[in-house]
Amino acid sequence: MSSVPLFLLLFLVLTPASTLEFRYHNNREIEQYLLQVNASNPAITHLYSIGQSVRGQQLWVLALGLSPRRHTVGIPEFKYVANMHGNEVLGRVLLLQLIDDLVRGYRNNETWSLQLLNSTRIHILPTMNPDGFDASDTDCQYSQGRANFNGVDLNRNFPDAFAGLRRQPQLAERNREAEVRAVIGWLRTESFVLSANLHGGALVASYPYDNSNGGSELVGGASVSPDDDVFVHLAKVYSYNHASMHQGDLCSDGRPFQDGITNGYQWYPLEGGMQDYNYVWAQCLELTLEISCCKFPPVNQLPALWADNRKSLLAFIQQVHLGVKGRVFDGSGVPVQNAVVEVKGRRNMCPFRTDRHGEYYRLLLPGNYSFTVTYPGHEVLTETLNVPHGPDFYSAMKHDFMLRTIPTTTRRTSANPTQASLTPSCDYRLQLEAGGVASRPTWTGLGAGLGLVAALLSLVG
Repeated sequence: MSSVPLFLLLFLVLTPASTLEFRYHNNREIEQYLLQVNASNPAITHLYSIGQSVRGQQLWVLALGLSPRRHTVGIPEFKYVANMHGNEVLGRVLLLQLIDDLVRGYRNNETWSLQLLNSTRIHILPTMNPDGFDASDTDCQYSQGRANFNGVDLNRNFPDAFAGLRRQPQLAERNREAEVRAVIGWLRTESFVLSANLHGGALVASYPYDNSNGGSELVGGASVSPDDDVFVHLAKVYSYNHASMHQGDLCSDGRPFQDGITNGYQWYPLEGGMQDYNYVWAQCLELTLEISCCKFPPVNQLPALWADNRKSLLAFIQQVHLGVKGRVFDGSGVPVQNAVVEVKGRRNMCPFRTDRHGEYYRLLLPGNYSFTVTYPGHEVLTETLNVPHGPDFYSAMKHDFMLRTIPTTTRRTSANPTQASLTPSCDYRLQLEAGGVASRPTWTGLGAGLGLVAALLSLVG
């Protein structure tokens, strides 16, 4: 990919940052804004692409934090995704404003921003469906542009765990939409802990499951996940920090939602959704946030809508520090990947496993929990932990599990305990270094250019 001229990089860095306008920026303007923020704040931001849309537009992500380019052990990964449906556009505006707010707060040494960026690596994808946005119009409810360029609803195109349980045929990954493949690849390179995707057309925080197999997960019309208590808490954090969401759906053609939250399936069943995929396969708890009655709100309403959502967006990020985090070490004291870390009473469809750093993160409400850790060639370890409320301290409780090797003379030749619990649908592993997919487009020239600009600026200053 072609590099960016140095004079342009110098212009981006040396031009004083102007106030971000409350308006709808087109895709090119978003790209330019992200480039400028990254160039002006290289110590706390890292701009990268997770792939391209059907029409070849880059899917840009801005990472923010003390180590924005790569994962740091003990620092949880968080993400916001907007504009999955091209005609639901408020999320684009809010995420640009959030970036601006976080960066300005950090540069001004404001405590709230320092605490978030010192403790969390935040990834922001302002538009997952830039092609759909280009095709959209400004109608409030029935505008075109929802689908991608191929006419496919991206929130129906992810692998579906319940369809798999019913042995329904599933698309091969290579046959899924480009934008969906990009997100799937992204989830394989980062150990995301918490996420939300921003939609429009209602005012409610929706949580998994979106689909059902008609089995024990169905309770009172809802499809209840093993972490339902955590999901309800997360949804209420957003709705009660929002100016009005907690009052129930105030949209004229909407239904009432108690506390401004809903189980996704109880609202309406949805197959192939992104939030269930995040939760089941990527062990990332994700909500779907419906943030405006109008899918394309009038421009003059944008400042008020930002004010309605700002506190919620920040409070939700802070919830990434719920529960427990740590590493699993083998009998030699080496951190291990793919150790199964289970919490009693929470039988996840795909067991939570340690990542390539030997880390685990479990979002849990305060209380006592029994953990069971299994890893091949080691004794099963069970420990009970008393979990405090981590968000108040911007850190989950830290606890490492130290495994004991099974003596060779007493080992059985039974099935590998890790593999025994793996089903084909759960054979999910982090394959590459965090921070990038090897095959995805990158702006090598941009990285080199920004490095040179940073060096020049250090000489000037």
